[in-house]
Amino acid sequence: MSDLILSGGSVLTEGGIVDADVRIAGGVVTEIGPGLEGDSRIDCTGAWVGPGLVDIHTHLREPGQEWKEDIETGSRAAAAGGYTAVVAMPNTAPAIDAGHLARYVRERGLEVGLVDVFPAGAVTKGRAGTELAHLDELWAAGVRVFSDDGDVVADAGLLRRAMDYLAARGGVISQHAVDVGLSRGGFMHEGSVSSRLGMYGIPSAADDVIIARDLRLVEMTGARYHVQHLSTARGVELIAAAKGQGLPVTAEVTPHHLAFDHHAAETTNPVYKMMPPLRSTADRDALRRGLADGVIDVVGTDHAPHAAHEKEVPWEHAPNGVLGLEWAAAVVNTCVGLGQEAFFDRMATAPARIGRIAGHGAPLAVGGIANVAVFDPTMTWVPDSTVSRSENSPYFGMELTGKVVLTVFGGVVTARDGRPVR
Repeated sequence: MSDLILSGGSVLTEGGIVDADVRIAGGVVTEIGPGLEGDSRIDCTGAWVGPGLVDIHTHLREPGQEWKEDIETGSRAAAAGGYTAVVAMPNTAPAIDAGHLARYVRERGLEVGLVDVFPAGAVTKGRAGTELAHLDELWAAGVRVFSDDGDVVADAGLLRRAMDYLAARGGVISQHAVDVGLSRGGFMHEGSVSSRLGMYGIPSAADDVIIARDLRLVEMTGARYHVQHLSTARGVELIAAAKGQGLPVTAEVTPHHLAFDHHAAETTNPVYKMMPPLRSTADRDALRRGLADGVIDVVGTDHAPHAAHEKEVPWEHAPNGVLGLEWAAAVVNTCVGLGQEAFFDRMATAPARIGRIAGHGAPLAVGGIANVAVFDPTMTWVPDSTVSRSENSPYFGMELTGKVVLTVFGGVVTARDGRPVR
């Protein structure tokens, strides 16, 4: 049986960070220590070695929208970005609102074999917001994260019923926290930029009122509640207060909300159009602080591919969303600068814990499944291409510091230097 040696890296282990080599054989970590010899050696000097990254907010578009992305191309992008597991959002066509659809996504991910793909299930049938989805079927199919992402679950009574059902089982509601009424007709953040451009804006309160309402429902039900793509300073305060009360609440921030603010929209380039929109500089800075201090638990990419004919249109007509999987680690390192332990916590350990994803996210340990990411925190580079089927990336031409140089999934190298190997 051949083995692989990751040599000379700074390794995040159960006992802390050590400078050591890592031996991988038979799909597991078999030894951690200095001076290891093996059949194949990859030099990791100067790099961080830790658990493969986990994304609990990815859009893979399959089934039904494969012209944007599919599970194979999305898995390639994930592997390139250091990911070994992703949670695929259910706003597909049809929506993932029944057990057989969830099983299809999971099985297709296994067939591709580059990352573990775990389907999220819709909260409501067809994501229409009027009737609960087949939550029992979805649960039996292995779904643990439930979301109508792309739309908020606006009906508080319906959401309460979903929370009651999932609270008894330990599932998580992952909420697209943007109020329908306050965001209707808006194209970007309501502020100085929207005023200068003469665009209808979306106030920060659109996020805040949904979060505040939902936290009250969490108090009532005890359900695990996760806020997607947090975008406002007030939202960070609400999450901090809820955690202070001991509520089972978590939150994510996207790479693009860390990297940019609403001034990027001055270009009217639709690559900067997303939901929730890029907000004020003060909001962006609060998000960076929130991720650094742990109020925000994880980075969720909200990887949202769109074909060129959809995105390359006037701002008002373009769909929301940008790519993120390939550059998330670099953007976080560039904009926030977390230390090694915090980096892997926000990018791997906490996402796996929130999503109840076994076999991923844990610090490296002998006998553990060899899902590994190697990240060079000092490498500078400028992205200029993608392995995704779509190309709507806001990071092309942006100098980034830090790069994923190796991804290992189940003991097999799936990407090197940001490129898939198969």
